[in-house]
Amino acid sequence: MKKILEIALGIVTSIGGFLDVGAIATAAEAGSTFGFQLIWAIVLGTICVIFLVEMSGRLAAVSKHTLAAAVRERFGFNFYIIPLVAEVAVDFLVLAAEIGGVCIALQLVTGISFQWFALPVAFAIWSLIWYGNFSIIENGISLLGLITLAFVVATFKLHPSLTQIGSGLLPTLPRQDTAHYLFIAVSILGALISPYLFYFYSSGAVEDKWDEGHIGVNRAVATLGMGFGSIVSLGLLIVAALVLHPKGIQVDSYEQAALMLTEPFGYWGFILFAASLGIACFGAALEVTLDTAYIVAQAFGWNWGENLKPKDAARFSLVYTVFVFLASLLMAIGIDPLQLTLFSMAITAVILPPVILPFLVLMNDKLYVGKYRNGFLSNSVVIFTMVLAFVLAIAAIPLEIIGG
Repeated sequence: MKKILEIALGIVTSIGGFLDVGAIATAAEAGSTFGFQLIWAIVLGTICVIFLVEMSGRLAAVSKHTLAAAVRERFGFNFYIIPLVAEVAVDFLVLAAEIGGVCIALQLVTGISFQWFALPVAFAIWSLIWYGNFSIIENGISLLGLITLAFVVATFKLHPSLTQIGSGLLPTLPRQDTAHYLFIAVSILGALISPYLFYFYSSGAVEDKWDEGHIGVNRAVATLGMGFGSIVSLGLLIVAALVLHPKGIQVDSYEQAALMLTEPFGYWGFILFAASLGIACFGAALEVTLDTAYIVAQAFGWNWGENLKPKDAARFSLVYTVFVFLASLLMAIGIDPLQLTLFSMAITAVILPPVILPFLVLMNDKLYVGKYRNGFLSNSVVIFTMVLAFVLAIAAIPLEIIGG
């Protein structure tokens, strides 16, 4: 019964990691601009992230190492400093975008400019991490994220044809705006195959004291949890394709995106969108903030852990305190949250290669995973994801300039 409860909570928790500001922004823009044509990108990204999240949890359960600690130990600090610096920089941009998503949600329901909410939102995030524990963050906030199922309900209410949905499963270039199409595809993959997911997930597994008995739980949480988040993300794209695309409304702001739920739900659709955006981004902001503190503390061998009192992990606590308030300043000075989101998702794609590469070594090393080494299928997915990561890294910046 306890294992079933862990799986159920893990599935719900995955909403905070999978459906964040990046997934919302990229899926909304994809659906509103290109209809169903980019469904394949969400499906591809989901398959890759399921395997990598499962490996992160398996590594933690068997070796009692977080992914960051294992990379530092196996490859040395000189190698680890590369993904560390890259991840901290991207986490900074992503956190600012997540804070921006919460601020925009508050702007939608109050009419007050999002800039005024930046510091209060940052303070709320910091307070929950400072005074809370990992269980509250992992499960409590994520339960509220079930409101994002509104996009799935809206999909059924709008009655899309299976032919329309199926048409988006195979990549097809549009007749125009090809560069923008490719940029959104890269951004979707960058949003879904997000490095902070792997670092945060493995750190959470260590905090929860997973062992080899959790291998099955880990597999279920990774598969069902990420799959559940993917269904919500697909629902968002499909609703945007059905409601916004026929009207020629392209999502250039979150205010436009908020219109997508008004057709199936009326006025309450606007409220549901604002609540979904705010809650999903708040949950993801908590995870990104903790992720940064985790990887920095683990890099330098400091005490770390959300379950520790701040005085017992002072440097860990200092990192997330400084990080969350600095990130909020990007919103306070008025940087557009949607544009920052799309930019940060493209940059995420650039840093994927040094993050993905260690999986192939660590998950085949008996010293770390023993008899739980990768099989042929898992290794094949890692190799495919590595190749995909290199392609995305090369293409992301040119596409950002040409089509972003």
